[in-house]
Amino acid sequence: MKLKVSITAVLLALAFPAAADGTVVQEAYEVALSDLRLPRAEGGTIAFKECASCDYRRVPVAADTVYRVNGRKVPLAAFRLAVADVAARQDEAVTVLHHLERNQVTAVSVELRG
Repeated sequence: MKLKVSITAVLLALAFPAAADGTVVQEAYEVALSDLRLPRAEGGTIAFKECASCDYRRVPVAADTVYRVNGRKVPLAAFRLAVADVAARQDEAVTVLHHLERNQVTAVSVELRG
């Protein structure tokens, strides 16, 4: 039993330095829905502002970009429809995941209230 625990501890210790090399692969941005401009097509560009006084950042999307509404994966067209009728757009937060190496948005999600 001690041998199994020791082996597990050694393997975990070896795994942590590799995982902790400090390389950032994706950045997540939480932006107001009012500061988000969705692409018209799956191969387009999404634009968002990190803060109210910031300039818009434009990042490409692709066919494999995932859109989620209330945790459910939906196509871009359904995402656009879901957020189109939100009245208080500045009060709704949207999470945008940006893959830095590919310079592409990999996911956009929103949790809409009631």
